[in-house]
Amino acid sequence: MSKERENANMSIQEKTVIGFIGIGVMGKSMASHLLKAGYSVLVYTRTQQKADELLAAGAVWKETVAELAQESDVVITMVGYPSDVEEVYLGEGGIIAHAKPGSHFIDMTTSSPLLAQKIYAQAKAHGMHALDAPVSGGDVGAREARLTIMAGGEEEAFEAVKPILAVMGTNIVLQGAAGAGQHTKMCNQIAIATNMIGVCEAILYAQKAGLDPERVLTSIEAGAAGSWSLSNLGRRMIAGNFEPGFYVKHFIKDMTIALEAAQEMGLMTPGLALSKQLYDELAAQGGENKGTQALITLLASM
Repeated sequence: MSKERENANMSIQEKTVIGFIGIGVMGKSMASHLLKAGYSVLVYTRTQQKADELLAAGAVWKETVAELAQESDVVITMVGYPSDVEEVYLGEGGIIAHAKPGSHFIDMTTSSPLLAQKIYAQAKAHGMHALDAPVSGGDVGAREARLTIMAGGEEEAFEAVKPILAVMGTNIVLQGAAGAGQHTKMCNQIAIATNMIGVCEAILYAQKAGLDPERVLTSIEAGAAGSWSLSNLGRRMIAGNFEPGFYVKHFIKDMTIALEAAQEMGLMTPGLALSKQLYDELAAQGGENKGTQALITLLASM
């Protein structure tokens, strides 16, 4: 990159104020990358303490969603549930009611495709631009800035914020109109849901057969069985590390959305239904705040 272009990019970054709402396991890393890239970052989350490290690094705290929206050119949200997304965007004290015309919104929460379409329509009616852009890659992808980002919305809005998305991810694809990003994330979660059962069963089988599961993993991850979950979460299972890179409770939320959307389309998803049933049982046993790899503890007890 030429020095002139680099300076021009830095000038754009310095002038663009990004508001980031939701400083959780992934949001914290994502907002940190934006700070390091030179953007001015405003933050809001329900528990201010979660933002302490970002504030120490130069982010600016805002007391309300409304205040953050008023002062931001781009607002990124990474919250928990569709109800949170709806409140943050469409509530009286929400983003759309208080943002400036021309503002861009990027909801990176895994949420409802129908809600994404509703937010897009409301934003457009107010002269604003909304994208649904859920992510995949977990806490590791967030920390290493190599998230997969699946976007839905207008191409012009997508291109306008793509440099910002590129700070947080490496596989960034516009899937179609509003809601398409969320539908793509449902495909992702459906594929993961049954794969997680397979990963757990493979490791348990290796242990029962008297094999070294780590050595087994080294062999099978390089072949047709290879997957992100096998290589990353499989190793956490073997180590007994059930800390959340992605919460069980949030995965249940995602599977619920996917099941409802599939039913609306008249699609049978028996593998997804089984996975949700197992995760519901894990949550009922007190595992809702563990990482999704904790499913192995449930299967091991059966």
